[in-house]
Amino acid sequence: MLALLRTMELSIGELAQVLAQSQPRVSRHTKILIEAGLVVRRKEGSWVFLNPAEPARMRPLFELFDAWSTLDGRDPWLLADQARLAAVRADRAAAAQHYFAGHAAQWDQLRSLHVGEAQVEAAIERCLKDKPIGRLVDIGTGTGRMIELLSAQTREALGIDRSPEMLRLARAKFAENRINADLRQGDMYALPLPDASADTVLIHQVLHYAQHPPAAIAEAARVLSPLGRLLIVDFAPHDREELRDRDAHTRLGFADEAILGWLKAAGLEGRVAEHLEGGALTVTLWVGERPRTSMLKVVS
Repeated sequence: MLALLRTMELSIGELAQVLAQSQPRVSRHTKILIEAGLVVRRKEGSWVFLNPAEPARMRPLFELFDAWSTLDGRDPWLLADQARLAAVRADRAAAAQHYFAGHAAQWDQLRSLHVGEAQVEAAIERCLKDKPIGRLVDIGTGTGRMIELLSAQTREALGIDRSPEMLRLARAKFAENRINADLRQGDMYALPLPDASADTVLIHQVLHYAQHPPAAIAEAARVLSPLGRLLIVDFAPHDREELRDRDAHTRLGFADEAILGWLKAAGLEGRVAEHLEGGALTVTLWVGERPRTSMLKVVS
């Protein structure tokens, strides 16, 4: 079980599938590992996911496993488990493809209204290239595209989303593309993170779903480190009323003055990084950083 969890995060049901054991039996063994401090559980909707405990605790044990493997050769039972694990990965990928196929038309309709995703992503990379990304927190990560785009430049990456379905899609994508990132279920108004724990926070095409955008920005600022930055990517004001009903948009874009005012209220100095015009919708990138005086206090 530990060897499998070392490979990837698994739900109890998936672990039972890989081990070809009953779920109650796997749950019983899982409880022993959790009580021993070797495994941590994370609830996500009705699912429970399992991971090895923190690296400092697990490193000596995994080094022992690796040493035994070198001396004794690969365990045939582990090889069989790894083969069944590939089937779990395939199931996740199939679920992702099914979801994308069912929603492709809806996404294509929205994308046709603004500049291409490649242009938006290039602008995001331009905004973040002036200093290391460090620990990235992607709020409303959805299917994890932003982490996929930036993972090679990050020290750590964490994606947060309210939707267990979206997180499962992201998890399938990360497993398929060998992306090492953490995913958690959480709310943009109450992030499951301590203060000053992120170097870069990204809110990409999420704020127009928010009932209370200033609160979401304030919460993002709370987890921002003193030398960190917040990047918001969303639409400029527009009049496409159909997006309210068709795509559940709460806000029809944002004026620069509104975003900059909310950044200031959250204790950040804001600026407009870019306006990307193309079609009916303009995509805007705003950056918020701690005031320079705050940075000087931290350094001193």
